[in-house]
Amino acid sequence: MSGAPPAELIRRKRDGWPLAAGDIDRLVAGIVDGSLSDAQVAAFAMAVFFRGMTREECGALTRAMTSSGTVLDWSGAGLDGPILDKHSTGGVGDKVSLVLAPVVAACGGIVPMISGRGLGHTGGTLDKLAAIPGYDVAPDLARFRAAVRVAGCAIVGQTTDLAPADRRLYAIRDVTATVDSLPLITASILSKKLAAGLDGLVMDVKVGGGALLPSREGASALAESLQSVAAEAGLRTVVLLTDMSQALGHHVGNALEVREAIDFLTGCRRERRLGAVTTALAGEALLLGGLARDAARARDAIDRALASGAAAERFARMVAALGGPGDLLERPDRHLPSAPVQRAVLPRWSGFVTAVDARALGLLVVELGGGRRRADDTIDPAVGLADVAGVGEAVGPDRPLAIVHARSASDAEAAATVLRSSMTLGDYCVPSASPAVVGRTPERRGTAASSDSA
Repeated sequence: MSGAPPAELIRRKRDGWPLAAGDIDRLVAGIVDGSLSDAQVAAFAMAVFFRGMTREECGALTRAMTSSGTVLDWSGAGLDGPILDKHSTGGVGDKVSLVLAPVVAACGGIVPMISGRGLGHTGGTLDKLAAIPGYDVAPDLARFRAAVRVAGCAIVGQTTDLAPADRRLYAIRDVTATVDSLPLITASILSKKLAAGLDGLVMDVKVGGGALLPSREGASALAESLQSVAAEAGLRTVVLLTDMSQALGHHVGNALEVREAIDFLTGCRRERRLGAVTTALAGEALLLGGLARDAARARDAIDRALASGAAAERFARMVAALGGPGDLLERPDRHLPSAPVQRAVLPRWSGFVTAVDARALGLLVVELGGGRRRADDTIDPAVGLADVAGVGEAVGPDRPLAIVHARSASDAEAAATVLRSSMTLGDYCVPSASPAVVGRTPERRGTAASSDSA
């Protein structure tokens, strides 16, 4: 690295001074080539966490991370359709990507989805897919391109070629309490998406106790940051704010969530809130890609893709193309790992669920082994919570709060105690006050970068 030494650049950011684009380029180069130690990368992330970044700095960081590896060009790939994608800021039980990618592909879109591991208490799409035996979550570019051609969609992680700076920074943020930083979230998400060569992007920014940024104010600020930086980069983007005040769907845990996604695609079981969020996001993607004229036609196309089995077929093709079993949809129990201990957790008294601490549920799955406390932790794909009761549901002797899937009886017992304290019960049914989709930020085009804080 040339110019000011890394320690000096980190000191400047620590003291609240903005960094020039060239300084940020040098730091990102050091993250990629290893000349910045893990301690220095962590110190930089912490300095940004406390001091923030101007919009110019955030844009420069996004561009540097995007160009730290290959930027895909799909123009000569012989694909017939717009290149579309969706990304979520992460939540508890959020398996929307597993359903949305094949749905959009079945409707004529091309979805090369670059996803990440779990951050903190939120689950990661890659960790879910890694529960599928043989599934290659980090293929080389040739295999990635081939899977997209075969299935119309492929969900993978950052390879050595795609946004390598983000891959290292992402892992360090996960274990240094610097996850919920607006400029770091913005640069992480958009660097991956810009590297994927997209025509349009739909963002799912979570709001509520289980989200990275729980408050409506924080989520709205992130939406603004994402749209401004994306517009500057020329990427058409729509942002939806969705509810994360409780777990999304029935299951929380990697293999369990894959099973729920399969059940949704095949029509065996479809949780209402999961369906609402998936349909809203997929519909926005179809509109961005010109695959539907209006929201009603987009919903009709999504319903047909699910009812006909076309979306499930795309998922099956994607799994097989990336090394997974060809009969996963027909025999999920044969292939997905299951925990040796499965315990139904009954409430202390009968009643109705009036509130759920979604963050506590996410942390509980981490404690069971389904998430990471350290960057090098190995995840147990089988553990988690099945059939989690949602707000408004009656619970009692015949309806447990959830079924804990654990590695040992002692783990299950400890989890049961936490689970009971994470749910509030009442004598009367109180339906959830929050709709699944709580807000929308429309597409913005050609917005110049401002000097406001990101």
